[in-house]
Amino acid sequence: MASLKEIKSRINSVNGTLKITSAMKMVASSKLRKAQNAIGNLLPYEQQMHRILADLLTEDISAGDRYVAQRPVKKAAIVAFSSNSSLCGGFNSMAVKHFRETVEQYMEQGLTMDDFLVFPVGKKMAEAVRKMGFQPQGDYSVMADKPSYADAAALARHLMDLFSSCAVDRVELVYNHCKSTSVQIPVREVYLPLSMDRQPARQEDSSFGQADYIVEPSASGVLEVLLPKVLLLKIYAVLLDANAAEHSARTVAMQVATDNGKELLQDLTLQFNKQRQQSITDELLDIAGGTMV
Repeated sequence: MASLKEIKSRINSVNGTLKITSAMKMVASSKLRKAQNAIGNLLPYEQQMHRILADLLTEDISAGDRYVAQRPVKKAAIVAFSSNSSLCGGFNSMAVKHFRETVEQYMEQGLTMDDFLVFPVGKKMAEAVRKMGFQPQGDYSVMADKPSYADAAALARHLMDLFSSCAVDRVELVYNHCKSTSVQIPVREVYLPLSMDRQPARQEDSSFGQADYIVEPSASGVLEVLLPKVLLLKIYAVLLDANAAEHSARTVAMQVATDNGKELLQDLTLQFNKQRQQSITDELLDIAGGTMV
């Protein structure tokens, strides 16, 4: 049985850990609110841009031929998102598992390790990619902590150049989507070739229905400008979404750790009080026994 000094030491240790987890939870919650505001402000704009683009491409498919063309997949590029640090529950393990499943599905179609270009965003994903035998195509760890449109646009332009030059036949995004504060779901999304499907409109907003656009000077001229902007914006939107998912996972993980710490603290306090009471009782019995003698 542990001594009173050992139990007291464990209580102090748990109290110190609780201070850390509580502080980390508050920091993660603050970052989560900022990330949710950012993605909430961007997402309606990005979705509407995509819908306009899909409508224009339906009228003039040749204008977006470089990024819409479907080719047999002989080379694939995968952009996989994770965090730079741990202490966020199963967030990183879920992202790595989803990336591994994506690679395995491609290999079942005949691709080999040399047929992949992997762009890991986040140190945890970069480590997993190296362990699997891939060579990361650059260091994008800064983007995972501080999402920046400039950095996302630079990555998007590189991916667009690879696809338009036929260096790769498909580009996919693998990330965790922030469905809610407590739920993150793995998502696998084709980035290039660009899908011409219109993104679903919100039922309460009828303005997102099929529109009859008046385009000046021409649909092809507008597409030349609009299409790259939509592709650049897509990478930034996914980056913000993955960042929000990370902070939500860390908030939940720190909340669970805090709750477990409080429960352990109650058990240790109860054990300490029982043992101290037993010690006092033993001393009283010794005194009583000595008096009787």
